[in-house]
Amino acid sequence: MPRYLIIHAERRGDDTVIEDPNLTVEFTDGWVLFIDHSPPSTGDRVLFGEPRVALAIPAVQVLRVERVDEPQEPQDQEPAPAKE
Repeated sequence: MPRYLIIHAERRGDDTVIEDPNLTVEFTDGWVLFIDHSPPSTGDRVLFGEPRVALAIPAVQVLRVERVDEPQEPQDQEPAPAKE
């Protein structure tokens, strides 16, 4: 699962971790955008047709963003393709 550690520029110990299976990060126009690419759902959620911003942070407030996924267990990994 994608997990991102957001290290804040002022370094007051309030770094943030955000994670979601459908999450990506983009750096654009002075912003750090965390985009949710979840497929539309017919459950209790509102239907959206396009990816939407889950979190937006001004880039000047972010020192860096690190992807810190947890290691997958062997049973969660897909098998390697067979060699011919």
